[in-house]
Amino acid sequence: MITKTAIFFLLFSCNAVFASSFLYPENADDILIKDSIEEAHYTLAEQKDTLLDIARKFDLGQNEILLANPTVDRWLPGENTRVRIPNSRLLPDTPHEGIVLNLPEYRLYYYPERRKGQPRTVITHPISIGRVDWDTPLGKTQIIAKKENPTWTPPKSIKEEHAEQGEILPDVFPAGPDNPLGLFALRLGVPGYLIHSTNKPYGVGMRVSHGCIRMYPEDIEKLFPQVKTGTSVYIVNQPIKVGWSDNQLYIEVHPELEGKDIGYDDRLNVALDLIEKANDGLLPVIDGMALKQALEQSNGIPVAIFKREFLSLGEKDQ
Repeated sequence: MITKTAIFFLLFSCNAVFASSFLYPENADDILIKDSIEEAHYTLAEQKDTLLDIARKFDLGQNEILLANPTVDRWLPGENTRVRIPNSRLLPDTPHEGIVLNLPEYRLYYYPERRKGQPRTVITHPISIGRVDWDTPLGKTQIIAKKENPTWTPPKSIKEEHAEQGEILPDVFPAGPDNPLGLFALRLGVPGYLIHSTNKPYGVGMRVSHGCIRMYPEDIEKLFPQVKTGTSVYIVNQPIKVGWSDNQLYIEVHPELEGKDIGYDDRLNVALDLIEKANDGLLPVIDGMALKQALEQSNGIPVAIFKREFLSLGEKDQ
């Protein structure tokens, strides 16, 4: 079980090439990547850009950039349109080891083994997950095999589904860039499920797979050599996350997965339970309007809901 001291912020700058590896915050009350959570980050769209182009440039999924920019046209944002780039996130409430897949966040977190004399880091990338009728399974598993340049043998169920739509799949897809698995695949201990590349990168950040986890080709190419066989994999469903940073308590809310959505009152109860847990079992006097807005918008942007005040020694004696 994770305590409040194990839930942290990752903050990062929006550079031309988006960073995916961050210093692990060793102290729950410190932000080791020194950007201000209050400062929103933006980029300017070019005439040729779609929001999906911008998302990939900054290593975001399609869902992330759409939620952060609800009034911007997905296909024609327009030249010089300001596009918000999410610049912070809370780590999921799991053991901080191996690979963590938070499905409603459409995001992978990888905690590499710490090398002697080197700072600990966290690597994170957007992912695609299983469709409503092909749910990605929850629970703990592990990487049982790695395959570069994999072939793919479509199972009977997938071949039948495509045949109903008039598309006849081959018995075997040969290795290569046109293979739906892409050039890299990590096999999970759950039979039939993989973390793999894709030949349809603009689906990253959506529910589009038959249960497997898809990544941008450039992301899994970097991740693949770092992950060892036997690495733990935690697959979780955490649309609401709560944690501390600089003595402020934040909440980050994502939409529930389709088919698993709950009403506002139930979301509020989940949030209050998490807030109480993060504050040593006590419910603080939170900013109710900020909490309500975060729950209603569910845009994945962390929102401050409480600031912890410390009395000076002189004040304590009075």
